[in-house]
Amino acid sequence: MKRLLILLSLLLSFNLQSQQIIPLNEKSYVDSLQNITKKSLPDPSKATALFLLSNYYRNIDSLLSKKFLENGKILAKNDPLISAKYYYYEGQYYLDRNRTKAAVSYEKAIKALSKFRNEESDFFQALAWYSYGVSQKNKEGYLPLVKIILEKSLPLVKKYENSRNLGFLYTQLAVILTYNAQFKKAENYNNKALEILEKKFPNSAELFFTYLNSANNFCYQANGDEAQKYLNKAEKLIEPYPESSSNAFYYYSKTLFYITRQRNSEALPIIDKGIFYAKKFNQNLLAQMFYFNKYDILKKLKRYHEAKSTLEDVLAEKTLAIDLNNRKTFYKQLSLLNEELGDTKEALKWEQKYSKLNDSLNIENVKLEINKLESKFNTAEKERKIATLNAEKNQKDLEVNKKNSYLWGMGLVLLLALSLLAFFYILFRKNNKINTQKINDIKQKEELSLTKAILDGEERERERIARDLHDGLGGMLAGVKINFSTWSANHLQPEKDEEFYKILGQLDSSVSELRHVARNLMPESLLNFGLETALDDLCEFYTRKDLEIDFQAIGIEKKVPLNIQLNIYRIVQELLANAVKHAQATSILLQCSQSGENFLITIEDNGKGFEKEVEKTTKSMGLHNLRNRVNYLKGKMEINSDHQGTTINIELNIHEE
Repeated sequence: MKRLLILLSLLLSFNLQSQQIIPLNEKSYVDSLQNITKKSLPDPSKATALFLLSNYYRNIDSLLSKKFLENGKILAKNDPLISAKYYYYEGQYYLDRNRTKAAVSYEKAIKALSKFRNEESDFFQALAWYSYGVSQKNKEGYLPLVKIILEKSLPLVKKYENSRNLGFLYTQLAVILTYNAQFKKAENYNNKALEILEKKFPNSAELFFTYLNSANNFCYQANGDEAQKYLNKAEKLIEPYPESSSNAFYYYSKTLFYITRQRNSEALPIIDKGIFYAKKFNQNLLAQMFYFNKYDILKKLKRYHEAKSTLEDVLAEKTLAIDLNNRKTFYKQLSLLNEELGDTKEALKWEQKYSKLNDSLNIENVKLEINKLESKFNTAEKERKIATLNAEKNQKDLEVNKKNSYLWGMGLVLLLALSLLAFFYILFRKNNKINTQKINDIKQKEELSLTKAILDGEERERERIARDLHDGLGGMLAGVKINFSTWSANHLQPEKDEEFYKILGQLDSSVSELRHVARNLMPESLLNFGLETALDDLCEFYTRKDLEIDFQAIGIEKKVPLNIQLNIYRIVQELLANAVKHAQATSILLQCSQSGENFLITIEDNGKGFEKEVEKTTKSMGLHNLRNRVNYLKGKMEINSDHQGTTINIELNIHEE
């Protein structure tokens, strides 16, 4: 049961797709749509066929899908209902590419379709609402999606009792409930769908997927007998269509069934069949789920080397690993697997990666502690250097005043000679301008030198502390934890020595906390992989369910000096921190681009903005440090803010001094 729940936690809802179900006889279905587009039929009929073809090819051939979509739009322009349906299929095209654009298209579809009162328009409205909820799932989670289905989609379709569309929506709701471990509720909605589909649509793809969803639901409850009943029914429906892409889903459900029955050896050839179909139809996420099941079974069979190789392949392919929680699970599994193999060095490496990633997922919880740590080591040094800077500035001001007094005295004397007034006046102005410019240049150079010393001192201190924490104390604690784990596995029993394992868990948490502090003091990804990767990780760490960050990197070169990369990283870190902490934004666009010696940073958010005078009057150290770093790189910063959001443009000179 525990193994199945781990698989369930990794499942990224590959059945949870905003789509109309494709018939099991796919070839006949696609051929019939192609024939409609070639025949002399009314434009609305051809447009509908083109939209369905666009939806079919959207994850197989994006260019062909886009072509069908645009051609259908042209043919639909004289039919209001078909034109309204266009926006729904436009949302479908964008759903896996740009969810923001997809959401806009679904909203347009809902508005346009609401003008009609028939079963077709009501069903497409229901689909558009459901699809809109899917597009917002990563931001808002599953609860709003369930609410949309219950309050928007189902009421539109319920009035057409015993319709295929109602069965479809019941099934999708059951899928969501299954993925959230609400198995009894999911079973209830699956049964409602079966009651409609078995009587009215006994050979439909909707019924096939309802059988699979029911089987999966019972598998996750470790009820193999009930799962087998529905799996056998699904097999009868798919058996006549060996070329259908739906075979991959059937073999996935069959894999879960064998895992439930602990028939691990028999599950391996089933997984290979599933991988064949998933790769054939470009179902990348499903293919990776098969590979993870294969890893799990190999580990259960104690074929540890094969299991390790399989999991490393899943991690390298990135389809599943792009989700941070999944990646954290993989790191932990690889650490445990290497412990089983007796490779403590490799186990420690994966445990360290797990700890770092776990730190990043909890970064906001320790941000204040990091600031205190930085303040402790930097405040005294900053105060001393600021005092020195002020003293030197006062000395320079005194020298300037003395020179100005001398020049003005000379001007008064020269006024006595009326014949030479114009000449000496011009000479005075020129000398004053030259001297003032020289003094300003000296002041700017000294201020720049002091700023550089302050920033370099801060970063050296951060690097030293991070290195001591990470390589010294962190490594020692991690080694102690692994040695304790190895010893306890051979000498203790979890059910009898709970207090020891509780202490071991506390030690693990302490190592994670220490790694987190070290990582924030000096970003390891910047040192190992360069500025672009470090900025991408930074955006990923700040992203959460109610905040989307779109990072765009253009032409960033890896040969930029490390100290300049570090200053750019700190600038972007401060910009993102301000947007997350103060702006209350739900969407942030960050663009970083390099052109020769110029580096441009643009950040836009849709937050509440701030008053123009705040920038001048605020005593925030964050904004002060931001301007220091921009000035250090001889840059310019422009801030535009109103109640609709804030835009900051920064131009830096990255030429190495």
